[in-house]
Amino acid sequence: MLLMENFEPRAYKDYEWIVADPRLLGGALAVRGTRLSVALILECLANGMTFEDINESFDRSFPREALPEVLKVASELI
Repeated sequence: MLLMENFEPRAYKDYEWIVADPRLLGGALAVRGTRLSVALILECLANGMTFEDINESFDRSFPREALPEVLKVASELI
């Protein structure tokens, strides 16, 4: 069983906030310290949600500092 408090997922490339680890969300790109995938955050933004909307929807677990990295990694992937 994986204990989340001792779990440190692998960083994606040289990102501080973006991680990719097969033990978290099946290896999907995610925001460090959360169980929020990059794809989910991008979908929220595409649907017109603001940072505040997203943060409120996910129990204030989405760090503001992660938003630029979510957008940067998305631009790299397209």
